[in-house]
Amino acid sequence: MENEFIDRAMQDAKETEAKKAKAKKASKKVSSIKKSKGPSTFVQILNGDFLTKEFMLKNLNFIFFIMLLLLLIVGKGYYGKKLSADVQRTQKELDEATSDYFEAKASLEEKTRRTELVEKLENTGLKETVNPTKVIRVKKEEAE
Repeated sequence: MENEFIDRAMQDAKETEAKKAKAKKASKKVSSIKKSKGPSTFVQILNGDFLTKEFMLKNLNFIFFIMLLLLLIVGKGYYGKKLSADVQRTQKELDEATSDYFEAKASLEEKTRRTELVEKLENTGLKETVNPTKVIRVKKEEAE
């Protein structure tokens, strides 16, 4: 077996140089991809580049679609407000009708009390009976 002296410092230096070379190649690839792709959408919005003619013509369909969605959102808001106002108006009408019903019911009960009826019918000559009412029942056999 042959033993050789290995210089660890030289070997580590070579490995680090190789790693640096690989990192440079990778960074060149990433930077070339970024350069060809162009700036991000967020950067375009901040710069105002999205207002250029080329960008607008490319994305005209999308811009119209977004405008349509915005119009629908605004229309939905107005429709919701109108619907809410209609519900409130109908609720008020229902409350008024309910209160009118209870008022009429109370008035009817007051006017049709037994004592009130007796007082009103005194002038006509009708009087309240003292004897309890009797029910006459007829059997079917006798009726034929």
